[in-house]
Amino acid sequence: MGYLVDAVSLDEKKSGLPKVNFIRADLSNLTVLKEMLTQNYDGIVDFMIYRSERLPYVLPLFLSSTDHYIYLSSYRIYADLEHPVREESPRLIDASEDVLLRNSDDYCIFKARGENIVRSISPRKNWTIIRPAITYSFMRYQLVTLEAHNTVGRAFTHRKVVLPEQAKNVDATMSWAGDAAQMISLLLFNEKARGETFSITTSEHHTWGEIAEYYRQICGLEAVWVDKEEYLKILCSDPYVHGPRWQLEYDRLFRRIMDNSKVLAATGLSQSDLKPLYDGLELEISRCPKDFPWNPSPAMDSFLERNHL
Repeated sequence: MGYLVDAVSLDEKKSGLPKVNFIRADLSNLTVLKEMLTQNYDGIVDFMIYRSERLPYVLPLFLSSTDHYIYLSSYRIYADLEHPVREESPRLIDASEDVLLRNSDDYCIFKARGENIVRSISPRKNWTIIRPAITYSFMRYQLVTLEAHNTVGRAFTHRKVVLPEQAKNVDATMSWAGDAAQMISLLLFNEKARGETFSITTSEHHTWGEIAEYYRQICGLEAVWVDKEEYLKILCSDPYVHGPRWQLEYDRLFRRIMDNSKVLAATGLSQSDLKPLYDGLELEISRCPKDFPWNPSPAMDSFLERNHL
């Protein structure tokens, strides 16, 4: 699009693109972050994760250091009270009856707190809030709450995967990272996007059972469906660690049928421009190295062996 881009990463990377400069730096270090912001960037797309205690410091800093700040929130902030899910749909931080969740620092909560701060402190509306749905890409292959080492990693090492049966018929939305990136790039410096919130997502949706079948067809991953309590014990045996349960019960077991009409209208894209899920998973899994040193869950292996599965 003609922009000069500085991309900051913890990893050493090379661009190959003449206008993209990779910088290796740790922006969780506030000294490093403040030095970066002296560059007076026209726009910043912020992929960093900030827990609640950091939000009051970093968000005003970003908003005062650029003309257009894109704050990465998440579709996980949405409650399960409206279908399809729109930008105005209720958020868990406002609507949940779970007192522990609302007063926690769970991902869905601190992302929503960040939204509140961004909206309240910048009357000139030099910001855009984006809420990506589950976004898959190279080495990111999600299935219910599992990530690559327990999805494609299990398939490539000839292991079965354990999934919660309560999710099997629940609608889910997964977007290809290339589509999400295009949406974000078309919102940057877009006057229609200033002071607005957008779900960054396809409108295509499938049940987790259908998505599991896609994985089976593409890479041979065999699923074993069990009660969610057994599944959660595999993920974490400590019942006072709430994160795995909250991600399952307050997101992956919610009907995630998304309305993306607002972002399509602002960017000029159409649903037909977006990659179908099967095609996107097939593309990204085909790029995955077969000899990657995966570390699949030993607890899942033990469960399968113990139950002769």
